Amino acid sequence: MSMDNFGLYKLMHEDAPKNNNPLLEQPTLAKTHTTDPIVTGTSVLAIKFNGGVAIAADTLASYGSMARFRDIERLKSFGKYTIVGASGEYSDFQYIEEQVKQSLIDRDYQLDDGRSTTPREIYQYLVRVLYNRRNKFDPLYNVLVIAGYENGKAFLGQTDYLGTHFEDVTLATGYGSYIAQPILRKFYSEKNGNITEQEAKDILKKCLTVLFYRDARAADKVQIAVINDQGPKIDEPIKLETQWTFKGF
Repeated sequence: MSMDNFGLYKLMHEDAPKNNNPLLEQPTLAKTHTTDPIVTGTSVLAIKFNGGVAIAADTLASYGSMARFRDIERLKSFGKYTIVGASGEYSDFQYIEEQVKQSLIDRDYQLDDGRSTTPREIYQYLVRVLYNRRNKFDPLYNVLVIAGYENGKAFLGQTDYLGTHFEDVTLATGYGSYIAQPILRKFYSEKNGNITEQEAKDILKKCLTVLFYRDARAADKVQIAVINDQGPKIDEPIKLETQWTFKGF
């Protein structure tokens, strides 16, 4: 290679500006935030009781570390037999709710055959949706708790933004998986699973109170929902009774 050719080679490959060839120039795209959770909710708790499932969450959606939105419902009724609670990015949960209603709930009405989508079917559908988005490297940043009751059987399952999924008699997401889950498991074990609806609500309130004391992203305004043979019922938000007069505070 001659000096002239070498100089031309060097100019074209090393010293030349990156956009010297318009055919190779990459288009400038708008910055997206689909992989950056912005408005998020914290723990969701759930426990089975005799004849149903109780599920609870606070009503706070934090904008980063700021307690920005204080009246957000993170428990949603999906059809006749299912309640879903969500931790994580709230807009992703809104998208999931829309997808489920379009794909499953609306189909039940259209078919009009007397059959409704079961809690397990909704659970399996959500697992596939979250796993599919994970494989596209554009996950939906949520951890979902699916509670249901149909034909005399209670259902309680959990899935996350990777598509990991499992079922249990007590579940907790977020910081609650470290602090509230041991309390729920101990209570369920001591009662041998023989729990009334009111006892289930009381233990969830206790766990939410502990989380309010210990979790910087938790709030004292909470919702508790129950799913049983009467269908889903999501109570109006209530405020927890807390005590801050201890000398240690």
